[in-house]
Formats: sequence, structure tokens, C-alpha cells
Amino acid sequence: MLKMEGSVQIFPLRDMPRVKPGDKLPNLILESVSRSGVSLQDSDIVVVTQKVVSKAEGRLVDLDTVRPGPKALRLATKLGKDPRTVQMILRESKRIVRQGHGVLIVETRQGFVCANAGIDQSNVEEGYLSLLPVDADISARKLRKALEKLTGRKLAVVITDTFGRPWRDGHVDVAIGASGITPLEDLVGTTDPYGHKLRVTQPALVDEIAGASELVMRKHSLTPASVVRGVAYRRGYRGVRSIVRERRADLFR
Repeated sequence: MLKMEGSVQIFPLRDMPRVKPGDKLPNLILESVSRSGVSLQDSDIVVVTQKVVSKAEGRLVDLDTVRPGPKALRLATKLGKDPRTVQMILRESKRIVRQGHGVLIVETRQGFVCANAGIDQSNVEEGYLSLLPVDADISARKLRKALEKLTGRKLAVVITDTFGRPWRDGHVDVAIGASGITPLEDLVGTTDPYGHKLRVTQPALVDEIAGASELVMRKHSLTPASVVRGVAYRRGYRGVRSIVRERRADLFR
């Protein structure tokens, strides 16, 4: 358990079994919650990594079944990547934003701008690729409803993935799907301690939750879920899609 100032607590669910396509993820999470000695309470936030959601939903691709086309072959040669992986990146993308240094920065079909369409081979069986959920907000909603039905508690769900940032090195976990929680905390119109009216302040609460949860859900620790308790949030159902900045307002693309 990680306890943070402000009475926010994060409980890692470390003993979940490895998820396979078709597994009932809500049941696996609740079994892990029980084994961890945590009992879910109203307003708890269940945080789950994209990888286990994708596995449960069967969003895995056997590389041996992929036949790269001419564009994928050209890009793979230029970037030094497996052409089969490049083919899948192209399939999962609306367009290429940037390319270089062995990476394709793309806009995914879900609207995210990220490296390689969120596709990777970490924490999956050899020879397979993991794809992002088709719609992580829908995945979060289904998971939340199932958990609420099984527990009788009012919960929120946040699905996370690791993203880089265009202006600095390193990676952070951000939310790619959410349900039961309003993604942004809108402070516009309120005043700071010095009496100044805030005009643009909108903390991305779901991203803050994702980043904090990564402190106990390390990539190498096989900890794919956690329970966050004590965060004050407004219940909402708009999902993460609602905070993806429109292209015309995005100075980085």
C-alpha cells in the first residue's frame, strides 16, 4: 500500500494471475482484491493497465499471421523495425505524425498521438503483439459496471498506458479509458490563495491517478491493477476521449 499526503491511498494488486484472451477480468480483479486484504468501498477507483484489458479482450496478434505491404516494408527498412510490426502500426493508425529514430509517432484510431500506435511486445508471449483496446472508454465502462454489480459498490475505473512526451525524456502512465469519474477537475472561475481568479486551470485528474498508480504498478513487477482510495472526484461518464485535444488546437501536430 502507498499512502500519500491528503489521505490518498494506493493498494497494489500484486497476485493477479496472468490474463489470457477470454478471461473474466472483473472476477480476476476481485479475487486479487480479496487476496490482497482490501475490501472495496464506495468511490474507490480501480486502476488497470491496458495490457491486461487488451489480453482479456483478445487484442493480441500473432506476428506469423501478418503480411506486410509495400509501405510497411519501406518504412521498416528506413526505421530498422520488423515490417510485420510496422504493418500493424499502420493498420491501427489514422495517420503518421512523425517518423525517425526507429519510432513512428502516429494518431491512432482512438485519437491518441503516441509512439507505434501503442503496440508493443512487452508482457506478452513471444511472437505476439499487444494492441490497444478498440475503445478503452467502453472497456472501462463494461469493467466498472461488472465490478459494481458484483460488489454493490459505486466505483470508478481508469485504464492506463505508458506514453512519452514531446517536450522531455522519460515516460509516464496516462489514462486511455475511464468510467464513473469526470476526467478533468475544472477550477476555472475559482480563486487561488492570493485571490487571483483561475482562468485555464483544469487538472487532468485521470492522468494524475494513472501516474500515481504507476508508482506501485511497475512494468517489471507483474502488478497490472491497483485500488486508489481517498481521491475527491465528480462522478461522470464522458471518458478519456472527451479530453483528447482537437487537431486544430494542438500545437504539437
